[in-house]
Amino acid sequence: MKNAEIRELSTQELAERIDAESVNYRSMVLNHAISPLENPMQITKLRRDIARMKTEMRRRELNK
Repeated sequence: MKNAEIRELSTQELAERIDAESVNYRSMVLNHAISPLENPMQITKLRRDIARMKTEMRRRELNK
């Protein structure tokens, strides 16, 4: 997910996406520990996307 796409989301949608992606991330890490994923770079990409979303959320909090 690109920064431009993240900025277009409303604050409520952004919070929901962060929660959903965090659950997905934890699931992916657990599955990878049990049996390796076909593409382990998905974990890194997902972690970075979550960080981008959290950064945008924090930026919005500070601009209020």
